[in-house]
Amino acid sequence: QVQLVESGGGLVKPGGSLRLSCLGAGGLLFEAYAIHWFRQAPGKEREGVACISMSGDATSYGDSMKGRFTISRDNAKNTAYLQMNSLKPEDTATYYCATDLLDYCTNGPMDLWGEGTLVTVSS
Repeated sequence: QVQLVESGGGLVKPGGSLRLSCLGAGGLLFEAYAIHWFRQAPGKEREGVACISMSGDATSYGDSMKGRFTISRDNAKNTAYLQMNSLKPEDTATYYCATDLLDYCTNGPMDLWGEGTLVTVSS
């Protein structure tokens, strides 16, 4: 069964950093697809965080993440990453990786989601 598995969440102080990972597993042709990161805080709507194209040559970010978050991927390891710096309490959320099984970043519906990893930013 193809799946995406997130890891790397945890508790971090404001101003700190975390790196999240998204592993493609179960035979997923990871290198063929763009990978998206989303997040959802309690009581809030899900929002797009970042996206990286199949080859990694194109990326996009949500406005509040620009300059602080960096998305990358290592197709040899079937893994995408989200480096998060200068974290703020409002970054607290469950972070999900997903793909719409296309090779470039779009705003369409996702076809495959991970189960998420919780990031808590608090002193």
